[in-house]
Order: sequence, then C-alpha cells, then structure tokens
Amino acid sequence: MAAASSHWWQGSVGKIVCIGRNYVAHVQELNNKVPTKPFWFLKPTTSLIPSGAPHQCPPGRAETHHEVELGVVIGERARRIQASDAMRHVAGFCLALDMTDREG
Repeated sequence: MAAASSHWWQGSVGKIVCIGRNYVAHVQELNNKVPTKPFWFLKPTTSLIPSGAPHQCPPGRAETHHEVELGVVIGERARRIQASDAMRHVAGFCLALDMTDREG
C-alpha cells in the first residue's frame, strides 16, 4: 500500500485569501496607515505546509516575523451571501502561522 501523502491540500485548495492590517496595534507598530476598510490579499497555495513539517526561512535574514492566525476553511463556494448565512459555508477552523520576511 502506498504511503499517504503529507500534502493533504494538494488539489483541494483553490486559493488562500487573507485580510491584512486588521490588528490596529500591529499596524501602528509597523508605522502603517490603519485602513478604513478590509485590506485583502492572496497567498500562494505553495505556502502551505502540513503541521509538524519543517519550514524554510531565507538564510541570513534577521527580520523574519511570525504571527498566529485563525484560519477559516470554506467548505462550500459562495458569492454575495447574507451575513446570517455565512456560517453555512464554513467547513471548520484551523490555526495558521503567518511568516513574513520584513527585510525583503
């Protein structure tokens, strides 16, 4: 029997959508402007690694920051839904570690 793939998400993750600058204290710490509405951005699915797998930081970098985030796994595609219906589309939640190279 073939070993199970540790890359459980391959072929199953359509996109990673993120909201930035939503924590005012962190925005101010970085001397950024606090946005008046959500700041959306995408991350590549290649940035995912399974729990317990080693991560790689660029060698010689001193400004690699990390933040623990709450991930929301969307289980059912949706567009323009009412807030009251949003949770019907949530398959679950997960912890995510967001790592950013502040030097580059």
